[in-house]
Amino acid sequence: MLQSMTGYGKAFGTFFNKKVTVEMRSLNSKGTDVHLKIPGTYKSYELPIRKMIGNALERGKVECLITEESIEGKAKVSVNRDLVVAYYNEMKALAIEVGEEPKGFLTSIMRMPDVLQSQESDVSDEEWNEVQALIQEALKNITQFREQEGQSLIADFTSSIDEIERLLLEVPKYEEVRIEIIRERMRKGLEKLNEGDENRFEQELIYYIEKLDVSEEKTRLQHHLDYFRTTMNESGAMGKKLGFISQEIGREINTLGSKAYHADLQKIVVEMKDYLEKIKEQVLNTL
Repeated sequence: MLQSMTGYGKAFGTFFNKKVTVEMRSLNSKGTDVHLKIPGTYKSYELPIRKMIGNALERGKVECLITEESIEGKAKVSVNRDLVVAYYNEMKALAIEVGEEPKGFLTSIMRMPDVLQSQESDVSDEEWNEVQALIQEALKNITQFREQEGQSLIADFTSSIDEIERLLLEVPKYEEVRIEIIRERMRKGLEKLNEGDENRFEQELIYYIEKLDVSEEKTRLQHHLDYFRTTMNESGAMGKKLGFISQEIGREINTLGSKAYHADLQKIVVEMKDYLEKIKEQVLNTL
């Protein structure tokens, strides 16, 4: 099933007198880019967490936030007294130097970096198993979110592909008129050169009609449209493949435009390009 790279998943649980919450957000990216923000308690498990996320989500820029909160409301923290004294002495000296009263520093100092430090305890196997379960639940939820977004992508892709196909079916009605325009231009050109050789005129006409024939472009474009439909309904990560197919669709549309020689046909090509741009933008967010 087609998936978007945009997603959100959350899971939380309580164990060992703490509440642990796992939140994940993902955006589009060429590869897998995992950003972790986790408590120091679980720092030693950073690599396994990254591996779990990478294996489950394949592609995307993923932000994972894990927080823990004491249920009893008693956080295990300590004050870095040496650092507090150092901050205080520096601020006091600075106050004296600028002529201010050296007081009221403590409140500000307590907000300084690394003043308050959590007292980390060893994580038991049982706790790590609980955390892993929460990560898996969050990954499941973000995957479901991506799948739901994928259904919307399929609907948008189908609409744009159908519109390009509708426009492609309008091309034949302009081809005969287009040939008459080419015929008339060539006849006037030969008349200006005072060359009325009918055989040469027919030879030149056949040459240009063959050169400007769009039969192959129409066939290839229809093939690419059908291939796009088939691919977006396949399982797995199809975003890159859909990107390649959309490039091929663009090539055939551009060739149609270069061979148009008719105002209405050029308008069709412009409309096709508009729908193709919508497809390309959405492909960038497709897993």
